[in-house]
Amino acid sequence: MGAAFEGRSLKDLLIEAIRYGEQPEVRAKLDKVIEGALDTDHLREIMTRHALVEQHMDLDDLYSIKEEMEKAEARKLQPYFIRAFFTAAFSKQGSELRPRETGRYEIRHVPARIRERDRVIGETRTPVLKKYERICFEKQYVRATGKPMASLVHPAHPLMAALTDLVLETHQPKLKQGTVLVDPNDEGSAPRVLVMLQHSVREATGDPARLVSQRLQFIELDESGKATYAGWAPHLDLEPLQPDDKVLIKDVLESDWIDERIEALALRYATEKIVPEHYDEIRDRRERQTEKVLSAVNERLVKEINHWSSRYIKLSQDVAAGKQPRMQPENAKRRAEELTARLEQRKRELDQQRHVVSATPVIVGVALVIPQGLLAQKRGEPVQIQDAEARTRIERIAMQAVTAAEQSLGHQVFDVSAEKCGWDITARPPLQDGKMLEDRHIEVKGRVKGATTVTISRNEIMYGLNQTNKFILAIVLVDGETHEGPFYIKQPFENEPDFGIASSNYQLNYFLDKSITPELSIDIKKSRKA
Repeated sequence: MGAAFEGRSLKDLLIEAIRYGEQPEVRAKLDKVIEGALDTDHLREIMTRHALVEQHMDLDDLYSIKEEMEKAEARKLQPYFIRAFFTAAFSKQGSELRPRETGRYEIRHVPARIRERDRVIGETRTPVLKKYERICFEKQYVRATGKPMASLVHPAHPLMAALTDLVLETHQPKLKQGTVLVDPNDEGSAPRVLVMLQHSVREATGDPARLVSQRLQFIELDESGKATYAGWAPHLDLEPLQPDDKVLIKDVLESDWIDERIEALALRYATEKIVPEHYDEIRDRRERQTEKVLSAVNERLVKEINHWSSRYIKLSQDVAAGKQPRMQPENAKRRAEELTARLEQRKRELDQQRHVVSATPVIVGVALVIPQGLLAQKRGEPVQIQDAEARTRIERIAMQAVTAAEQSLGHQVFDVSAEKCGWDITARPPLQDGKMLEDRHIEVKGRVKGATTVTISRNEIMYGLNQTNKFILAIVLVDGETHEGPFYIKQPFENEPDFGIASSNYQLNYFLDKSITPELSIDIKKSRKA
């Protein structure tokens, strides 16, 4: 606030307002000063000047960063994934959440096992309580009028941390042991192996070296050994294999290509592709931030050191002249020396933080993925409505229809289906009055005309709930080489699926009845001029 007022200090303005604020001419003058100081452009210039990270980016860079932020927003854990996991894991420990007000819950008893685990691993001063009058998973529900304040549960909350540690202790060995999962959305017949790796970036010094970033990465390998990036959480769309079906895939389980070479191929792919990207991202961000912090620390402490050094010289001159100053020169000298030592210490700390090292990726889980199409063949079931080739053709026609519809609205269209970011098409509206409008994230569902249902995976539902207004479900009805639509549905989902549900079948008419045309899906307020 002080930096916003130039010419006169904020202190002087406050004193004047207290003493003479009732006088109309003084009040008018102060209002003019405040209006100029709080001008948006003026405040933006001050924020840029003091920002920890300062980069000069062109429009393409801004769009790239905006896109990455939107992907992170779509993938965020809070609140749906966190709530689903917490509810299921907490019930396994013999307790339950009792719903109270909207979005708020009560825990009448926290099992002793969870409280004891918190005492063992607790990294905060806040212990796990025996009971919680209210908890919530979304910030807007922390406070409610006339009701007790709720504790916001997040991944670092002591209760969540203790519960997660207990779950990992019980089940983590099973991840490495491996399992068999079914992909209900894959009509093909080629099995694949899903490998989950953990990669971390740590500071170069320290004992132990402090963790800077840690990520789970997923890689898929086919029968030929070809490795591909599988997306950020592909396992959420998979289902467990039914016990009766295990005998049907005995030949797949005994295949020669499923052996220890799978792990070696996955680690090699991670080392060549995934690890460098993660490391470079963290290193560049760390270096930029450290440089800015070092500049700010050096500027502030050097100014303080010079001040106390000057005070020491002045006080020494006063003592030599026979005066008795209120502060002794030695105190000023000691203060300057302490600040000098502090500056050197901060420089060493920041230099250590600047350097990061990449750890070796570690495999933490493996799963054999059986396509639903292969399982149907093993059961001797008849071919479904469309085979894999027909399915691909329908998806292609649907994508072309949505792309054409967005381009007709003047939007720039990007096909991101191969990136597995949670939607198929990113549609970018043109700049309006020099400002960027929100991208549109469109999930495309092509269905053969006459179909009555559409399958939505758990991940797709979570993406839609997290993104709210940005997410659009587009349905295209395909008949041969012609099509009807696309039909757009904004905010198509209301509730997240239960924890154990990998996908949900919806009646097609449920979506079509509330669909709109692409033209009506534009935000009128933001696009009135266009």
